[in-house]
Amino acid sequence: MDRRAFLAGAVALAAPHVAQAQPAGKVWRIGILGATPPTAPGGHLWRAFLDALRELGYAEGRNIVLEQRYGGNQERLAALVDDLVRLKVDVIVAGATPAADAAARATTTIPIVMTNHSDPVGSGLVASLAQPGRNVTGLSIINPELSGKRLEILREALPRAGTIAVLWNPVSPVHARMLDETDAAARALGIRAERLAARGHDDYEGAFAAMARMRAQALVVLGDLTFWRHRARLAELAIARRMPAIFAQREHVEAGGLLSYGPDLRDSYRRAAVYVDRILKGAKPADLPVEQPTKFELMINLKTAKALALTIPQSLLLRADQVIE
Repeated sequence: MDRRAFLAGAVALAAPHVAQAQPAGKVWRIGILGATPPTAPGGHLWRAFLDALRELGYAEGRNIVLEQRYGGNQERLAALVDDLVRLKVDVIVAGATPAADAAARATTTIPIVMTNHSDPVGSGLVASLAQPGRNVTGLSIINPELSGKRLEILREALPRAGTIAVLWNPVSPVHARMLDETDAAARALGIRAERLAARGHDDYEGAFAAMARMRAQALVVLGDLTFWRHRARLAELAIARRMPAIFAQREHVEAGGLLSYGPDLRDSYRRAAVYVDRILKGAKPADLPVEQPTKFELMINLKTAKALALTIPQSLLLRADQVIE
């Protein structure tokens, strides 16, 4: 993906905004659609968004009203976003891919800001990164393109691994492309990549049992909201089955996973507040380029490595942004 075209258009978004005067007496209604409330475990991402809003001069009860709706599956998200549409919110902030997809299906007029969509162009939410062209804009986390990089990192950690399992969610609209990227990287590295599907919590035990039968030596877990919500369980199973694994987000490693490589999601949520600010001041989503991340994090959990009797190469440790000891 040639990023120069849309980065040039995103320059205005990149600079911090000083709070400007809003129309006298105007109270904006901001809809929030996500999986985890700010007060719940894992709610730190929404807290980062709300903190950034406050820094931009927005305060609930003074110039904004927050309509917050949280749900963990597509059916629930669809009902929640319908409620936000009925309330005629001024903007919908959609956390993660399923929420943004649900919001885009529900309205073509209310502005939608994505906090971290995996593949907005491939999913058809926007015409292009440089010119979204409709009512959706925000941030992409380029998960498909990163899938191959994660496999490379895992192979560096386990240079003798010949068979690697890939955990994917058949419900995800973007996992097909991630699998293609992972397969291409596996071929380049001379690795056998075996796909294992899991739609949710009830499928994990069977997936890990299948990994043992196929003699997989390591695991790639594709980025997915369902997997993110179950990150502690996946980390627990990986350790119990002595399966070194790499994940898409740092929260997996904080929950006990071995490795992760991906964008700083807290930064993405903070950037989403800038989009909201621009839209409330009159900008149209169709004209605001979608941003891709510029900051990526390599996380390593040495406690988990010890539990797996695994020695992480010094080359990886030196590149890590954070090592949990």
